Amino acid sequence: MNIRQLEAFRATMQCGSITAAAEALHISQPSVSRLIADLEHSVGFALFLRTGRGLTPTDEAHRFHQSVEGMFIGVSRLRETAEAIRTTTGGMISIGVIQSIATLELPKAVRAIHERYDDARFMIQSRNTPAILDALQAHQLDLGVVGRQPPYVGVEVIAETAAPYVCLLPEDHPLRDAQGPLDLEDLTETETFITTGDAYPDEMMGIDRALFRRLKARSRISAANLPVAAALVRETGAIAIADPFSAEQAVRMGGVVFRPIRQALSYHIAIVCRARDRLPRPAREFVEVLSKQIQERSEAVARYAER
Repeated sequence: MNIRQLEAFRATMQCGSITAAAEALHISQPSVSRLIADLEHSVGFALFLRTGRGLTPTDEAHRFHQSVEGMFIGVSRLRETAEAIRTTTGGMISIGVIQSIATLELPKAVRAIHERYDDARFMIQSRNTPAILDALQAHQLDLGVVGRQPPYVGVEVIAETAAPYVCLLPEDHPLRDAQGPLDLEDLTETETFITTGDAYPDEMMGIDRALFRRLKARSRISAANLPVAAALVRETGAIAIADPFSAEQAVRMGGVVFRPIRQALSYHIAIVCRARDRLPRPAREFVEVLSKQIQERSEAVARYAER
């Protein structure tokens, strides 16, 4: 027994003849006859009596038809439910995002979904990674964009990538036009550095511990975050190591440039949630858009570093 056989039986009951049922289903009369014969074989009893005037439903057919109609009503409701899910996008999408993604990549992704869905609403909060993870586990956020390497406890990773760190320089610095990536080993001999939070972030994967100590020893200024660090780079002439997303923000503010570095230091970005299958459709599409943007940005910086 299959749905096509049931459709042929239902149409024949409703239309009163195989000819009319075939027209309603847009198939041939022999196809309808074959489907009904197959259904009769499957259920084990006759559905129609063949008479000179056509077909007469049996008592069993009338009883069977009631259940078949109930099934098709259920299918119709399923279609209506699917359509409602497909077209209804109401509700708030709450997002916690780290600062490096908050002002460039995130607004572009929000714009794409905002234009696609008239009733999509967003609540954006800029927080650090631990605060975002805590808020997700407390059911205060739907999505989080975080900047530390997994594993993360109590959340599901939807998308992740790693991007190379870069060196942030004043725009008039002699090294802005140097050929090839800058070597931090050499820079610790001549330059002063601005650190972030009095230390280089834990997620700067791959940094040599001896180099780490020399960088800190050459630091006279510590900034709470990268925007402040970028402003200090402009004013003091010191340099900073930044993730490429924060570096792009700083460049757009003016007065600084960034250059690739020889050391392979990775900045990890992940988009996380409590449960992917519970996200509404606009939220899932938002993740697709944002993850694509982040990946493209990471690949562009990696290509820049290879030149």
